[in-house]
Amino acid sequence: MTAPVVAAAIESVRDLPGIEKGKTILLTPTGRRIDHALVREIASFGRSILVCGRYEGIDHRVSEAGLYDMEISLGDFVLSGGEVAALAVVEAASRLEPGFVKEFQSVENDSFYGGLLDYPHYTRPRQWRGRQVPEVLLSGHHEEIRKWRRKRAEETTRELRPDLLTPPQREGPKN
Repeated sequence: MTAPVVAAAIESVRDLPGIEKGKTILLTPTGRRIDHALVREIASFGRSILVCGRYEGIDHRVSEAGLYDMEISLGDFVLSGGEVAALAVVEAASRLEPGFVKEFQSVENDSFYGGLLDYPHYTRPRQWRGRQVPEVLLSGHHEEIRKWRRKRAEETTRELRPDLLTPPQREGPKN
């Protein structure tokens, strides 16, 4: 996408009077990989401009001109365009906005919010194909249910994503 067109689009939205200033974010495979911490950061910006390239992306001179505050990526793969990535960012950040989800406690129980994957969920019927809903979930004992959920979230995380339980390694001083 050509630099003059992208710059004009960014500047026309960014400079509108009465619009709260946020950040301008480019969705690109070379950006910072998105995770829950980055989603929280993006949600704190208020209104932001998400810029999506198509096919080979956007003329690099737009970046050199400083029109983006940050570049982010969904992961180590390439899409034909940034629209799906932008939608994922909007979806994830919106959930953190007060009032977007009726009960914010639901968000606090989501995977990654507290550093763990979510616990397993069950619905009706109580028995399905020989599999039962765990008795503790039917007990009505809220503290026991809370403990069960926490334990299962920890087990699931340990089994499927142990990297979430390990603090990031920091490089020490170089000799």
